[in-house]
This record gives sequence, C-alpha cells and structure tokens, in this order.
Amino acid sequence: MHTTSTREGLSRRVSGAVLDGRDPAAAAEAAGFNTAVTHRPSVVVAAETADDVAAAVRHANAVGSAVAVQATGHGAAEPVEDAVLVTTTRMQGVHVDPVSRVARVEAGVRWRAVIDAAVPHGLAPLSGSSSGVGVVGYTLGGGMGHLARRHGFAADHVRAVELVDAEGDLRRVTADGDPELFWALRGGRGGFGIATAVEFDLVPVPEFFGGAMVFGPAQVEPVLRAFAAWAPALPEEVTTSVALLRLPPVDEVPPPLRGVVSLALRFGYAGPAARGAELVAPMRRVGTPLLDSVGPMSFAAVDGIHMDPTEPMPAVMRGGLLHSAPEALVDALLGVAGPDVEVPLAMVELRLMGGALARPAAVPNAVAGREGAFSLSVVAPAPPPLLATAHAVTEGVVRTLEPWSPGTTLVNFAGHGGGQALTRAWAPDVLERLRRVKESVDPRHVFGDALAPAAAPGGAR
Repeated sequence: MHTTSTREGLSRRVSGAVLDGRDPAAAAEAAGFNTAVTHRPSVVVAAETADDVAAAVRHANAVGSAVAVQATGHGAAEPVEDAVLVTTTRMQGVHVDPVSRVARVEAGVRWRAVIDAAVPHGLAPLSGSSSGVGVVGYTLGGGMGHLARRHGFAADHVRAVELVDAEGDLRRVTADGDPELFWALRGGRGGFGIATAVEFDLVPVPEFFGGAMVFGPAQVEPVLRAFAAWAPALPEEVTTSVALLRLPPVDEVPPPLRGVVSLALRFGYAGPAARGAELVAPMRRVGTPLLDSVGPMSFAAVDGIHMDPTEPMPAVMRGGLLHSAPEALVDALLGVAGPDVEVPLAMVELRLMGGALARPAAVPNAVAGREGAFSLSVVAPAPPPLLATAHAVTEGVVRTLEPWSPGTTLVNFAGHGGGQALTRAWAPDVLERLRRVKESVDPRHVFGDALAPAAAPGGAR
C-alpha cells in the first residue's frame, strides 16, 4: 500500500522525484509518445540513476506492487494501472569507443544522441526509422532499422545488459555470466527486470545513399506492384520499404500530399552513391514522384528517409509478417487500403526483410521474426472518439493479409491487442522458453507482462 509515509521514505532513497499517481505532475511524467495510451500508476519514480531504479523496485516489493518502466513511450500499447512506474528519461549517459566500435548507453537515451556520437568516426548504430525512439526498448525488442538487411537485428549486436532484477539488485548480464537470461533479454521485450544500460556494437558506414520518393494517388498501384517484384532481388546492403499514406490537410504536410492517398518508397544503401543510384533506378522509371530526396547523404540525416512524426499523437498500431508479396497480396492490400477506399488509416507499410535478418545471431537470442520476407505495420489515428474504430480498422487490414502471413510478428511491431498480440510474435517453443526464464528470474511477477499466463502490467523496455 502506497501511503504518504512510504512515498516519503522512497523519496529519501532516490535522487529523482517521487510522485503520487494522483498528482497532476505524475500524469505529465507518465505521458508517452502515443497519447492514445494513458497510464494510471499509483506512484511515479523519475529515476536519474540505476540506484534510483533499484530503490523503486525494492519499494514496490515492500508494498506488494507491480513495477513498470517507460523511457519515451513510443512502444506503449497497454496502460499501466496501479503500479510503480519508473521513468528513465533522465538517464542520459552515452559513451562511444571508436576503437573497439562499442557504445554504452543508459536507459533514457534516444538514438539521436548515439548517431551524433558515432557518425563523426565513420560508425553507425543499428537504429530504427526515427532517431527520437529510445535505444533500450527498441533494441531489447529486436530492432530493425536502415542497416538491418546487412547487419541483422540490433539485439543481435548487444554485448551486455545492465539490469535491476526482481529483488532490486543491480546485475550485469552477459553471454558468459548468465547465458539463459542474456538469451531472453535480447528479443524477449521485457518482464525480466529493468534495463538501466546496454552495451552494443557499432558498424562502419563510410558512405550512405538514401531518401524517399513519394508518389501521388494515380501512381500508387503501379509503384506498389513494381516494388513487390523489385525489392526481393536487392542486395543485403539495401533496406527499403513502401508505405501507403493518408496525410491530413494541414500546413505541415507538403501541398501535393494533403488529404490524398500517396505512396512513399523508402530506400537506404550502405555503399557508393553510383551503385545506390543504379539499384534504385528501376523504381524511378515506374513513375514520376511528387517528392524525391533519394541521393548521397550522411547517416546522421537518416530521419529524412521515413520522415516519422516527431510530436506525440494518439495512434493504434498492429503488425505482422508476410512470407511473400505476390500479385494477389497487392490486390488484397489495395482493396482494403488503396486510393479507392475510404478508410481511417494513417499508414500501411511493407518493409523488406531477408538478408542478415533471416540468419541466426552469432550469440543466440530470442528475437522473433527471422522467417519474414516483409514486415507489415498498420497505423490508424486514434483520438478518443475514434479509438474503437482505429482498433477495428487496423485489425481488419492484418486479417485481410493473413493468407500470406506465417502467423508471427516482430515484437516491436506487435502493437495493440494485449498479451495475445505480443505472444504471437514467437514460435511456441521460444515462447515456452521465455516463460521458463521469466519464472526463474521473477517468480512473483514483480515485472508482470504478457509472457506470463496471467499477465500484469509492466515489463522492461
């Protein structure tokens, strides 16, 4: 039970703020990027150090509460209710060693800080489509970014995880020290503790060529069909995707794209510009884009490829995997999300997989999705009056494309839908192994999550 005296006792043991869940300041502290998800914790601990996180967990144990954690809140899919919520946004330590090509980052760090520290050395992290996303949650969920087909998932390159466990003790988890927990942490999303820092490899990227081409409504169908045929033959150095977009008629959107259905082709190539131009040339011949930013670029500018939103907003997301993208799938996708359909969607994306994403990690881990040829992401705007509609329409697109799905998904793209949406990411044997690790490290379900048969809110991010 969280009384005033117990909160005051916790406040004396941490350097950050401790807020009653009913305090208006707690709502602001608990707010994440996806404003469709509203957390209602009993206590919020604004951690500044790993010791603060440990104190919060020990406090939760003493009062019999569950513990949840949030950095940026990009991946929030279900609300935290009546738990101790640890926020890690103030834990901002970043260290890049250009000689060993290794970075160590604390739990609140976003990818922008790592990119800016690595690029001057000709190095890059395996970051995602937006540099505003938090490093730890993205990485421990798998992490599939602009260099993924060449180097694999971000979790494949983790060397160590610094963790506060269910007893409130600080641990450094490695392949040598605790191989089973190390396996589970990389790709298992959460429920095993709170990661306070991660250490991972950086990769050399001396040259990069990429950007986006955005096509208007009349060219959506031919470009989408051409992409489905062109993408699978690309070399591993290319990571690419297409997204059906429905952008609102607002000033922030370029005039040709306001209020219409468009198609964005995203392209990234880790290599010389001349070769990159040659590889993307077939798509340039399909149609004339309304916008075209594809060309030589610094990896520091990769946010310009996907142009993901930078301001918090309410949204519902569902995801899946596809084992192929034949003509029949393109027909089905156009039938539920194409320019001729009135539907309240923001984006439907197909992202090319394969290459290093299909190969096992050098040090085995629990990352899901290696069987996918493409990933599927469906996003709908979800202001409160449209929340139920957003759930229905995103689920409808996923179900329409189920004939081409292996039945699994990427952990980070599982989206809304509760525990069932998350646990379908893994093959049954992997899920069972994750549950065994969970029971061994957190038998009381301090970090309750969807891995447990009876899930509670929370989980390491």
